[in-house]
Amino acid sequence: MNKKKHNEQEIAEKEIDSEDINSEEMTATPDTEKEEELKIPPTTEELLALEKDKNLRIFAEFDNFRKRTSKERIELYSTANKDIMTSLLPILDNFERSIKTNNYTNKDGPVLIYKQLKAELEKKGLSEMEDAIGKKLDTDFHEAITNIPAPSKKEKGKVIDVIEKGYLLADKVLRYAKVVVGN
Repeated sequence: MNKKKHNEQEIAEKEIDSEDINSEEMTATPDTEKEEELKIPPTTEELLALEKDKNLRIFAEFDNFRKRTSKERIELYSTANKDIMTSLLPILDNFERSIKTNNYTNKDGPVLIYKQLKAELEKKGLSEMEDAIGKKLDTDFHEAITNIPAPSKKEKGKVIDVIEKGYLLADKVLRYAKVVVGN
């Protein structure tokens, strides 16, 4: 008898479970119909529009990449010599000091070598900053080493002397001009 009651209970539980499942299926049916309506395949025009949009975006992205890399390449070429130019600047300074102290003429060997070296460096993009004496201190190009009392009121805040010339490489400061400023 116990087995019989036990089997009857299991059958009753299965019937209750199947009723729950059927009621869930009935409530789920409208949802699945909505999902089926949402899953309608897009038309050919819609697919074509999507592909055109993707293609246009990829093309624009590639065009931006191409422009960015070409700009970076140009910048790299213009500043690739930065290290060697920086190491050659003290040599130029020493040539100038030697020429001034020994009073060489334009026909002497050191002057010719200096001019040739300077011309070759200028071909590679090196340019000397313009003379700053008498101009206002511009911290974008000048480095103030010392301040001295200005000889006149007009020279206050202006460059009195240039200790070391400044140089540009492709319009970017390679070495700031070291100057003395009137105070």
